[in-house]
Amino acid sequence: MGAMDVETGKDVALLNPELLQIAEVSSSAMKENPHIVQNLYSQWLSLPDTTKLVKTVADKAKTGVPTNDIFNSSSPKAGSPSSMFAAVPPLSPRSSSGSPRLSRRGSGLGPSKLGSPLKVLSEPIKEVIPQFYFINGRPAPHEMKEHCLIAINEIFTGHEDGLQLQDFKTVTKEICNLPSFFSTVLFKKIDVESRGSVTRSAFVDYWINKNMITMDIATQIYTILKQPHQNYLVQEDFKPILKELLLTHPGLEFLQNTPEFQERYSETVIYRIFYYMNRAGNGRLTLRELKRGNLIDAMQQADDEEDINKVLRYFSYEHFYVIYCRFWELDTDHDFLISKENLIKYGNHSLTYRIVDRIFSQVPRKFLSKVEGKMSYEDFVYFILAEEDKPSEPSLEYW
Repeated sequence: MGAMDVETGKDVALLNPELLQIAEVSSSAMKENPHIVQNLYSQWLSLPDTTKLVKTVADKAKTGVPTNDIFNSSSPKAGSPSSMFAAVPPLSPRSSSGSPRLSRRGSGLGPSKLGSPLKVLSEPIKEVIPQFYFINGRPAPHEMKEHCLIAINEIFTGHEDGLQLQDFKTVTKEICNLPSFFSTVLFKKIDVESRGSVTRSAFVDYWINKNMITMDIATQIYTILKQPHQNYLVQEDFKPILKELLLTHPGLEFLQNTPEFQERYSETVIYRIFYYMNRAGNGRLTLRELKRGNLIDAMQQADDEEDINKVLRYFSYEHFYVIYCRFWELDTDHDFLISKENLIKYGNHSLTYRIVDRIFSQVPRKFLSKVEGKMSYEDFVYFILAEEDKPSEPSLEYW
């Protein structure tokens, strides 16, 4: 028996009229054994469900119902012809034109008319994304704004022409929550036309409308101190607040009759600030460096503490006194410059010649002195801070 006969024999064996179901059988086997198919059909006609189905079809046909509607409305029974091929999954609908998608597109019917779960919208939905970037910062919430306006109205009541500089400290301290020695620089920042007074509307425009109120205190101080065309702070930007601190702080009143020492104190504080805060060492203090340091806390402490010597960070007068006296002792000719021979005497000759040579070769830090081979007061401040505060990061980098 050939291979074809074996295959046909297997298919014939699958045609079992008693089981009333047909597995996957080749068409050639069905054509060659038509009597088996006929037996299957006769067996199906003899079933009770088939008799009911034929009777239903005949009754509805007499009433004029189309035959196609009858079969479409009738649910398939276990003994119906469709149940005989239940093991075979249904094929996707095909058309003479090929792809169902093309036929639907050609007929002009949308997916919704064909019963598709996908819905076609006539217009796309536009998603509204709320604004997340503001040129002057995020606007203040309504409650914060109203609370601030109430406080502003109380202070500016009776001052329709505006507040003078001597009266503006209350605004700086109570409304802006800034150290009081920022009063002058803040006043001048608002009084751009130098009228000598700040009106309520001018202050509201600067503090609320420009969203200064929503900024953190570091950003507020940075914005107030820096020049408009710069994105960093330089030493010159700190001089106005140091000047006001010297004029108003009770712990520094004794310096009012000695302008020279006021200037030296101011310089020393600024050098200390840039030594610890300006980690890039380029003389340009960025907002990031300002936020990462402890200068803001020291400023607030200096404003609240009457004894300036208790403010150990940056503002202590005793620290300035020690630094300046050390420099003055070494600068024997008082030209405000220190040479190698002067520095070797520091700390009762505690430094070796090799250390002094390395310092003057400017390996740890480049000198800002204009005279070659000489150390300026600022260079000495950086040296003594690195010498006396060795655990600090700037000192570790210096040595």
